[in-house]
Amino acid sequence: MVVSRDKAPTAQETFLQMAQAAGLRGRILVTIGLLILVRVGVFIPIPGIDRASFSAAIQNSPVIGFLDLFSGGGLSALGIFALGILPYINASIIMQLMTAALPSLEDLQKNEGEAGRRKISQITRYVALGWALLQSVGIALWINPFADNPGILFQVQVVLALAAGSMFVMWLSELITERGIGNGASLLIFLGIVAVLPTSLGNTFELAQSGDQAIVGRVILLLIVFLAMIVGIVFVQEGTRRIPIVSARRQVGRKLYREKTSYLPLRLNQGGVMPIIFASAVLVLPASLAQFTNNPILVNLATALTPSGSPWLYAIFYLFLIVFFSYFYASLIMNPIDMAQNLKKMGASVPGIRPGRATSEYIERVLNRLTFLGAIFLGLVAIIPTIVESATRVPTFRGFGATSLLILVGVAIDTAKQVQTYVISQRYEGMVKR
Repeated sequence: MVVSRDKAPTAQETFLQMAQAAGLRGRILVTIGLLILVRVGVFIPIPGIDRASFSAAIQNSPVIGFLDLFSGGGLSALGIFALGILPYINASIIMQLMTAALPSLEDLQKNEGEAGRRKISQITRYVALGWALLQSVGIALWINPFADNPGILFQVQVVLALAAGSMFVMWLSELITERGIGNGASLLIFLGIVAVLPTSLGNTFELAQSGDQAIVGRVILLLIVFLAMIVGIVFVQEGTRRIPIVSARRQVGRKLYREKTSYLPLRLNQGGVMPIIFASAVLVLPASLAQFTNNPILVNLATALTPSGSPWLYAIFYLFLIVFFSYFYASLIMNPIDMAQNLKKMGASVPGIRPGRATSEYIERVLNRLTFLGAIFLGLVAIIPTIVESATRVPTFRGFGATSLLILVGVAIDTAKQVQTYVISQRYEGMVKR
């Protein structure tokens, strides 16, 4: 996409326009209402379970604490929305991998336009349903010993309740995307993380109030590291490389016209918050399978891949996943060959670079370097707080705080951009009507 150097509205102007836009107010109210509905569903309990014995069994489980961060406490509460949006996120990962591997799906995405994208979305929903059923069966087998009347009938009821709840949450996320302020799946994950923040911060403050000066110093050090990470996250999310574009001159009569100076913006982190969400979802998978199957091998693997188990192995594996998904997602949303062809059709070119193949190779080189830098930076931002938590022995977020911050800040930035885009479009529509 070629962007001209027009002056963007300031944050103050955007919020003033947001307050005056009736349509945007409606979208925000719809989004808030649906998010509240999701949180209520998390605490609607599945009937027929001995809650006291279940709570005692999972009280000190690091795997449950690891999974609860994504479900907003839904797994420990065993509500009908316990699975949340995770089956849909996992299905999206599977479909994007399959789209890159299968030519038929790739053709649907690239050449069939809106109809092809709708078809892929429908297939993703079916995959999400299958994944939700698989996870529901695992949970049903896992909690069967805690049932008042254990047996097949109880397990079937649990599977139906959890799978239906997950599909309902997926539908709500699509409603938020279509009729709300967008980013439905990301906002639901954002909500789940925000829901557990008061408990985590409360435990940290209680630890700081113990009176031990060493512990207070560790808590202050941890807070300083997290504030520095927030600055780094914003830097990565907002960083762009602007490639200048020279447009061809147009002659109308005896006059020569030249278009405004423009540039091709390439983001330092092309995938935004999605590589982080995908990497985190893959990290959650071994823990989920281990918890539901009680297989000793899977339990040992899941424990090793949690921050409390083996911090160094967790950090290395998490860094690898972030780098992989950053490259993978960048390859899906940015095609240097298509960009070079579009520039050539527009009569535009990069200064000093021949149009066509040379331009696509140049864009690909720049994109690979940016993706590598962005992925490494995101990986470091993700693992440094984990190392600091292990060193200070202050488990504010149980080692998962960096990922929480990455998702929180990334989703907040993306949502703010969605709101700003809507405000600008409303302003232009008003100018056209006048």
